[in-house]
Amino acid sequence: MSENATIKTLDEVAVRFSGDSGDGMQLAGTIFSAVSATVGNDICTFPDYPADIRAPQGSLTGVSGFQVHIGAGRVYTPGDKCDVLVAMNPAALKTQYKFCTPQTVIIIDTDNFGEKDLQKAKFETLEPFQELGINNEVIAAPISSMCKESLKDSGLDAKSALRCKNMFALGLVCWLFDRKISVAEDMLREKFAKKPEIAEANIKVLNDGYNYGHNTHASVTTTYRIETTARKEPGLYMDINGNKATAYGFIAAAEKAGLKLYLGSYPITPATDVLHELSKHKSLGVMTVQCEDEIAGCASAVGAAYAGALAVTSTSGPGVCLKSEAMNLAVMTELPLVVLDVQRGGPSTGLPTKSEQTDLLQALYGRNGESPMPVIAAKSPTDCFDAAFEACKIALEHMTPVVLLTDAFIANGSAAWKLPDIDKYPAINPPYVTPDMKGHWTPYMRNEKGVRYWALPGTEGFTHRIGGLEKSGETGAISTEPENHDKMVHERARKIANIVEEIPLQEVEGCQDADLLIVGFGGTYGHLYDAMTILNAQGYKVGLAHFRYLNPLPANTAELLHKYDKIVVAEQNMGQLAGYLRMKVENIHLNQFNQVKGQPFVTAELVQAFKKILED
Repeated sequence: MSENATIKTLDEVAVRFSGDSGDGMQLAGTIFSAVSATVGNDICTFPDYPADIRAPQGSLTGVSGFQVHIGAGRVYTPGDKCDVLVAMNPAALKTQYKFCTPQTVIIIDTDNFGEKDLQKAKFETLEPFQELGINNEVIAAPISSMCKESLKDSGLDAKSALRCKNMFALGLVCWLFDRKISVAEDMLREKFAKKPEIAEANIKVLNDGYNYGHNTHASVTTTYRIETTARKEPGLYMDINGNKATAYGFIAAAEKAGLKLYLGSYPITPATDVLHELSKHKSLGVMTVQCEDEIAGCASAVGAAYAGALAVTSTSGPGVCLKSEAMNLAVMTELPLVVLDVQRGGPSTGLPTKSEQTDLLQALYGRNGESPMPVIAAKSPTDCFDAAFEACKIALEHMTPVVLLTDAFIANGSAAWKLPDIDKYPAINPPYVTPDMKGHWTPYMRNEKGVRYWALPGTEGFTHRIGGLEKSGETGAISTEPENHDKMVHERARKIANIVEEIPLQEVEGCQDADLLIVGFGGTYGHLYDAMTILNAQGYKVGLAHFRYLNPLPANTAELLHKYDKIVVAEQNMGQLAGYLRMKVENIHLNQFNQVKGQPFVTAELVQAFKKILED
């Protein structure tokens, strides 16, 4: 460190790891996030990776990034910009520099900045920093060379040794932020438990990266320390991403309901990790089937629901298109089913590794006939647990398929999650038939909420049939009578509408008498909340109504929206929520903020746009 070096204490910091898809940036970022979470920092992460299985090495399209925002207090977004950028090659520097500020410290592997590497990244000169106009503080280290030197006696070949260079960069970042690396060592030993020699090689390189920074001080003028504050709620915390939290929510709901959990699924980015996670929990009675296609995944789940399981199918937008016929079968048979849609960029294959909110209207109306279906949206990685639990509760207690919307941003992103006390979660009580119904029960007999009773196959005295053809509401036999069909359509709609009595009223965060009400749903919550907080701190009066329940909408939706003169609906689509609200609530004027970039909102852009609406 230079003679004038200082240790700077920060309340928050954002670090972005970037390099080739094979450079292990996602792993490095994940470990740094976990290390930060274990010392009590709040975290929010954003994995940003290409759709290519393996793009050409050093190419601009093959850059994989991982940004983590850590703070002493609550952190709601991964940050608009980063304070430290790790760029393992010129392509990473060129594509990721846009996330830097003039104060960002940049770490590069000089071994990957040769003439050929610069040509692959389409630099026109041999001076990439000068060409990009970069005057930032740079830690330039021969990471690849030092990695090979570190492992020359390990028995690993040169290619295997180079795969550890992400750990050298991680060690250097841990030094820069005064992080202990013992937690990282434990994570590596767990990850490579079946290959201890690989684990120890990574750990050695991790320590060498840390020691390189400590011993040479890497020519930087400042190192950093992040304050750690005690959590408001004591308990056991873990770093969890949205897909894993969703899987755990399904398991918890099955335990509460006393049912087996069945997942019928087909691999699709970015939802596949839910299938992977649930397949690990056979000891909890979880059954997972990787089916031959999306249609079979959903149809098998409908069959599992008929058999008496908590049935789930997981997918993304393209899979919902294929599942729609089987989803409608669940509507017509009135069976409990949860359809998880982890939204991604579209249409068609679109941007399979990027995030959008473009499936809302598909979830609400993307089926033939009158087929109402509850729709719930999770707002953060940790909220995915509660949203999944709630979706299962509604499906089981109201005998209906339910769509659970998450998105790639919160599904792949992670946060510090306090392990819940499942005893504090509400009971789940499906409307089973009772012995006294024997002899006069019919398949579409309903309770006071309009929900049909559930007779599990094999229950003596309750033999019945259901199916895709319309049935008589009186006898359960196939019926084409016009009056009966009209009645059944209204009964199914009434059943869904009645759910409004069991969901909470919509709340407004921030200023209750706001001059501007921000409205959103799903994974945009953190950015909208930060924008609201910034504007309120600047003297504006702004509130946020973030919707979890989209069908039915909370009972006070119209009353709440009519209270505010200025409303802006911000969403990552072309205005689907805004159009839906206009259809459901009469006489409202809505401003819109819409982006469809496959990337999270930028808080600074939100603040600027909302100011313009306020000052108009």
